[in-house]
Amino acid sequence: MTIARKKFSSQLDPAILAAAQAAAQTEGRQFQSLLEEALSQYLERTQTSRPRGHVLENFGMSLKEFDHLYQELAK
Repeated sequence: MTIARKKFSSQLDPAILAAAQAAAQTEGRQFQSLLEEALSQYLERTQTSRPRGHVLENFGMSLKEFDHLYQELAK
């Protein structure tokens, strides 16, 4: 299955670009493959590591209501 690709242009610190290109070459990969993997990992990490607002709100309410119980359980 072929994935459609879309070209884009950007700017990057020359040292970071050189290091990424060298890493791709060392691994025997195309630069675009390394870049796509890095962006995918970044997006996965940032989109899944932040709790949603309502979760934090409910957690805060739980702390207020059951703080004494949590203190006893922690002993």
